[in-house]
Amino acid sequence: MNAMSMDRTDSRAVRRYLALWFPFLPIDRLRIARPDLWAAQGDAPAVVVENVRGAMRLATLDADALAAGLTPGMTLADARAREPELRVFEADPHGDQDWLERLCDGCARYTPNAALDSGHGLMLDISGCAHLWDGEAELAQAATDRLERHGMRVRHAIAASPEAAHALARFPAAPAPDEDAAVRRLPVEALELEAESAVALRRAGLRTVGDLAARPAAALAARFGEEAVDALHALLGLGHRPLAPRRPRPAIRVERRFAEPMGSSAHAVKVVAEMAAEAGEQLAERGQGGRRFEAVFFRSDGLAFPIRVETSLPIRDAPAIMRLFQERIDSLSDPLDPGFGFDMLRLTVPRADPMAPTQLALEGGEARKSEGVEALVDRLSIRAGRARIQRLEPRDSHIPEQAQLALPAVEHRAPEGWVPVGEPGDPPMRPLHLFDPPQPIDVVAEVPDGPPHRFRWRRTLHEVTRFEGPERIAPQWWQAKDGAIEGESTGRTRDYYRVEDARGRRYWIFRHGLYGAETVHPGWYIHGLFA
Repeated sequence: MNAMSMDRTDSRAVRRYLALWFPFLPIDRLRIARPDLWAAQGDAPAVVVENVRGAMRLATLDADALAAGLTPGMTLADARAREPELRVFEADPHGDQDWLERLCDGCARYTPNAALDSGHGLMLDISGCAHLWDGEAELAQAATDRLERHGMRVRHAIAASPEAAHALARFPAAPAPDEDAAVRRLPVEALELEAESAVALRRAGLRTVGDLAARPAAALAARFGEEAVDALHALLGLGHRPLAPRRPRPAIRVERRFAEPMGSSAHAVKVVAEMAAEAGEQLAERGQGGRRFEAVFFRSDGLAFPIRVETSLPIRDAPAIMRLFQERIDSLSDPLDPGFGFDMLRLTVPRADPMAPTQLALEGGEARKSEGVEALVDRLSIRAGRARIQRLEPRDSHIPEQAQLALPAVEHRAPEGWVPVGEPGDPPMRPLHLFDPPQPIDVVAEVPDGPPHRFRWRRTLHEVTRFEGPERIAPQWWQAKDGAIEGESTGRTRDYYRVEDARGRRYWIFRHGLYGAETVHPGWYIHGLFA
């Protein structure tokens, strides 16, 4: 589609933003990603519908449906009455969001600051990037041409603020001498206020942004609210929200651009290995090692394929980095397809931690210590999935079942270190096997708040011959539910006993609740088994 791009004459403007808007994104996605489904219903006008308060209404329409007089928000029954052969597809917001994120990743070739914009759009901060494309207009044209070759219909606009670029892309106005005049010619709907506010503005004779700008801000705020004044100031460049890039700027970035697209995935991986060595040198100069690496393969048709790996310890050795990348590439469900070729490769290090020099071993090599185990953890995490390989990390909590957390093994962190320990030579304070949640048992005690004499667990009666305790663990008063069991609204005090039955088996049981103070009939539970 035709685009609007204007140069601001004010030399004081520093930031420049490129807005990309995809008015038919759900339909374009279906046509590109699901050609079989798209072609199965013929050539009739197409619409995407969604359920709104029990009624199916039109959400997105293609150009043919708009030309036939259909409008967004119309019920599907009314639309079929006008167009009986209408092609209907169900809305898939998650699929549309994933598609938009892929497009955003592809636009990272133009600027590192690419962000998602509301209403099926992207916002690119192109400040300092235009000289690589011989100007802003050439950069915008290159971006739109690439997206249109991929099958996406797109509008674009360039402005000094994200809000102005957003509005110019969605509400094209008549040609204007400069950017400021173009913004002032926009309709009041460009403020994107509530529908009632837009109607009230038009009834008051305020039809354009310029009409509002000519009125005192205090009068506008008193009649139409502060939201209208804030939106107006944002459009006029008097203040705007900072852009939040989809991916933050990495600590290290290495790029390779090719005059001719590279048609071999194996060759592209070799180039990534060269970039990994260069990134390792930069990390060594900083005394750091990478914890997260991302290689992005930019195809000439606009698609981008990011591949990410993560390590439990900082590394900067290129062969070790490439082994992880190769594991990830080999485990991809869809092979790395170059299509018409890769015209750009990028390797970034989003996270880097300090890495001290490694002590050399006597034979001259580096002392490995636990590096072999960590390398195995990294490879298994990449092959099986980040959340599949876990490690237990201590947590500072007196509640036994909350004293450890199961975290992904690659998220190596310093333990908090609170672990109850006894005197040297004493039996362990905590069992090796813990039940979560604790299992209820029937206990016989001489007095309600006394130690157990016998208990029944899993239909078996156990005679207690020895016991130690009680060890009292109170609930955390600032979190009333901590210490609660099986859906209780508040926690109770626990009195723990380490007991041994007649057959020498040791158990960790507790009485839940103080007799008389917290409950009349305190329950008993078995929480763990000692070896």
